[in-house]
Amino acid sequence: MSRLNIRHSGIGMTSQRTRARMIERLRAQGIVDEVVLGAMSAVPRHIFVEEIFANRAYDDVALPINFGQTISSPFSVARMSELLRAGSSPGKVLEIGSGCGYQTAVLAQFAREVYSIERVGPLLTRTRTRLRELRLNNIRLKHADGVMGLSESAPFDAIILTAAAAHVPPLLLEQLAIGGRMVLPKGNKEQFLCVIEHNAQGYTETIVEKAKFVPMVPGIWKR
Repeated sequence: MSRLNIRHSGIGMTSQRTRARMIERLRAQGIVDEVVLGAMSAVPRHIFVEEIFANRAYDDVALPINFGQTISSPFSVARMSELLRAGSSPGKVLEIGSGCGYQTAVLAQFAREVYSIERVGPLLTRTRTRLRELRLNNIRLKHADGVMGLSESAPFDAIILTAAAAHVPPLLLEQLAIGGRMVLPKGNKEQFLCVIEHNAQGYTETIVEKAKFVPMVPGIWKR
């Protein structure tokens, strides 16, 4: 069941029918987790893109969102969400890179709590307003350096990175609960989507498939 408290039906290229076609395309692309598909159906992607791109909101493409950032393609969001869930919904999730808030809103549909960090202050201000409009009360946003994670709220059942890291930030590994999993794109020129699982013996990493994301940048941008 959707946790959204208001309706964003849209018209034309932003209608519910257009969103339904996106879901069928995701199924055809191999997304099988119906909980993830339900979350993707519930969240109106067109309100997260710049107005100039509204008619492309449900195309399977990444789109620019200002400040050098992008909103990931629907398939990338669905794929990472499916890998993060792994058949069961996590209790507490940490997202590194709030961006425009679309992935955050999708996570909020099936996670009990979502903590999301964004380094770009002006972008986070816009995202906070957008998510407040959707009245999702299980999201906590913070302006901070994602490389550092959020130790005061750790451990997390799941951690997701929405930008590519050259190496896994060690502080994030420390904040992943035993039994938890991290999903991230990793690499520089060549990137791969990876899943890291934390068990009693340590960490195991699985390379899933090739990926293409903007690079992860340390530090905080306040302007």
